[in-house]
Amino acid sequence: MHRLVKEKLPRHLAIIMDGNGRWAEKRFLDRIAGHQQGAESVRLVVRACREIGLSYLTLFAFSSENWSRPRGEIEALMALLKQYLISELQEMMDNGIRFLAIGDLARLPKEVYNILTETMKQTAAGGGMTLTLALSYGGRDDILQAIRRIMANCRDGILTPEDINEQLFCKYLWTANLPDPDLLIRTSGELRLSNFFLWQLAYTEIYVTPTLWPDFGKEDLLQALLSYQERERRFGLTSEQIKTGDR
Repeated sequence: MHRLVKEKLPRHLAIIMDGNGRWAEKRFLDRIAGHQQGAESVRLVVRACREIGLSYLTLFAFSSENWSRPRGEIEALMALLKQYLISELQEMMDNGIRFLAIGDLARLPKEVYNILTETMKQTAAGGGMTLTLALSYGGRDDILQAIRRIMANCRDGILTPEDINEQLFCKYLWTANLPDPDLLIRTSGELRLSNFFLWQLAYTEIYVTPTLWPDFGKEDLLQALLSYQERERRFGLTSEQIKTGDR
């Protein structure tokens, strides 16, 4: 197997973690068992990304649409989230991992919200890797809330329409403190974005694997990273322009 080239690693890796429910159904288990096993995959992948040397890892953990799931499943997911944050806090601090959460966090249960904010506070000095959980997150919601805030600033005289460009717009998104992802991994073989990072993924490389998230481990991660390193990122230019630097 080819080795990873440090200089060609993605700066920011984002993952749509899909397949927990199907993993459980294949084994005639409750869907919650799939989420529990999926949490173990989160631990393994976060650890592996830190060891490999990635700077940013974002996990799509709970979408705005997921609020429509059965109440019991939502409550179990929130309990798993609390358990994960409490159990992993020391490891994050020991390994210099800064934790962030993005999305419509006000919709989360108060206890979960408080644990999230406390975890972010305690890991704020971490300089090794930034781990971000997208929670109660929707790409369309992200764009709409940015537009509302920009319009309010225009109304208040802080901005004018002429001030608005891509760079400014990005500062109003929930991902304002993150670079755009270089690589998106989607597990379970589904070929869709599921309302995730609709603005931020404009030039992101996409890697889809049929592996269900609870079965996704370090070897799967390495395969995705190797695939990424074999690609030529042109950002709308030609291969010749990339080679010669003629832009």
